[in-house]
Amino acid sequence: MNIILFGPPGSGKGTQAKKLVDKYGWVHISTGDLFRYEMGNDTPLGLKAKSYIEKGELVPDEVTVGMLKNKVNSSEGAKGFIFDGFPRTVAQAEALDAFLDEKGTQVDALIALDVEEEEIVQRILERGKTSGRPDDNDESIIRNRIAVYHDETQPVYKHYAKKDISKKVNGLGGIEHIFGRLCATINRG
Repeated sequence: MNIILFGPPGSGKGTQAKKLVDKYGWVHISTGDLFRYEMGNDTPLGLKAKSYIEKGELVPDEVTVGMLKNKVNSSEGAKGFIFDGFPRTVAQAEALDAFLDEKGTQVDALIALDVEEEEIVQRILERGKTSGRPDDNDESIIRNRIAVYHDETQPVYKHYAKKDISKKVNGLGGIEHIFGRLCATINRG
């Protein structure tokens, strides 16, 4: 089973993805982790990504998709994948669909953690106290990240809704309550 865990920054994707991996045995693919691995190991894709990041530019889709393909291809025999932070655009969703189709599989569900903006802002500000990320301490940057999510990433939800596989899960409450709702949604198929 292949799941896209979806939602704005601070919605709890990373926390819940780790719990889902423990329960279902899927491979967790986080684009942030992929970037850190590829750049940290100076792979050809990592060096290419670094050249864009150093100029303050967005990394092109083909580089991000290339990293994702490397991770999937190096995980032969996996029970499934949980994609966290990918796809961020409809173009990336289409590239993921085509790649998985080549491998004889597909995205089975996109599950969006539904969290109000004010809650997200408070969560990220709280995370900023310990994350060491300066962008987690600046409310205007946080609100801009949320706006970018709504403008550029939200259409991915609609892309998968056309295939009738997009689902929303209430992302408010304790970690275990949210996890229970996610598992119930996954188990219903």
